[in-house]
Amino acid sequence: MKYKRIFLLVLDSLGVGEAEDASKYNDIGANTLGHIKDNYDLFIPNLKKLGFLSTINMEENKDIEAYYTIAKPNNVGKDTLNGHYEMVGIKNDKEFKAFSETGIPMELIKGIEQMTKRKVIGNKAVNSNDIINELGQEHMETGAFIVYTSFDSNIQIAAHEEIVPINILYKVCEAVRKVTSMKKEWTVSRIIARPFTGKPGHFKRTNDRKDFALKPPKKSILDALKENKYNVISIGKIDEIFDGEGITKKIKATTNLEVVNKLTDIMDKNFTGICFANLNEFDYQGHLRNIEAEAKLIEDLDVEIPLILNKLNMDDLLIITADHGNDPTFNGFSHTRENVPVIMYCRNFKEPKRLAPLNTFADIGASIADNFDLEKPEIGESFLDQLK
Repeated sequence: MKYKRIFLLVLDSLGVGEAEDASKYNDIGANTLGHIKDNYDLFIPNLKKLGFLSTINMEENKDIEAYYTIAKPNNVGKDTLNGHYEMVGIKNDKEFKAFSETGIPMELIKGIEQMTKRKVIGNKAVNSNDIINELGQEHMETGAFIVYTSFDSNIQIAAHEEIVPINILYKVCEAVRKVTSMKKEWTVSRIIARPFTGKPGHFKRTNDRKDFALKPPKKSILDALKENKYNVISIGKIDEIFDGEGITKKIKATTNLEVVNKLTDIMDKNFTGICFANLNEFDYQGHLRNIEAEAKLIEDLDVEIPLILNKLNMDDLLIITADHGNDPTFNGFSHTRENVPVIMYCRNFKEPKRLAPLNTFADIGASIADNFDLEKPEIGESFLDQLK
């Protein structure tokens, strides 16, 4: 075992340039981090020292403290599940259904109404704040569920906490999850519960969002770690992405700052295995196409980097990556098919440098499996021996 603890930090949606097959997804020219940098004067000296900005063009940078490269997507689609699946060694050629262009099928809408005994309103592709503000009062007056989709593979169900208690909303979403699994044309990756509070004109989403994802189609390195008695600690939405599979401890966190605070708390603990965290706010602002807000989130993370690095033990490894792109300068509001950055930092590295591009996100999972002497996953090649 080379590293006792590996911290895998996913900067959700921060891609670094179009993938080789971007044309299949109408994403030629996409570059999430690159276009944020082009439109905003990013001040991120700590991330820059790790080679983060150098991943945009894969330029050689000798004044760095980490190994850096990019990884290419292989799983089909550009959604959260398939990006994370690939990262942990799950090959999946199934692209999950999205309703952003067609709307949710009326047969499914009627099924939700019959099952819940409540009317459904909404049924369009929109961000959560907009539709809650638009239909929140009607929901409160009639009790109808606000059902909609964002701009990737999901169905979201919103309800005011005073009208529908959170535990009931969760049960409804769990039931809808089962229904959508009955037909392949309904199989979205996630059903998302969106509780909110407040009065008309002042509605506010709460931090009690919950995702009901499909179970992974195969076992991953997370399962292998767990079966071999290693810790697999999830922070943020990781546990929900994998529907709890392979996770030994889940820690709830919503904002990027909450995730970082929980991460640094865990770094003070003695464990052997991995801590897998997702910073989801980048993706949220990407969908809103809010360049400035996303840039400020990157700068906020940069401020936290020294604390994270200083809490690493000499035999710890930090890997920073992403799961897809979400270019805030692109038309529409969907994810973009992009390569992702891969940054690797250990306090005892002797010769950090640029590495050759990784052919799949799965190289990350293969390297983690290699470190803990687990069976090589179905996809991916380890880069562990390149880290010196």
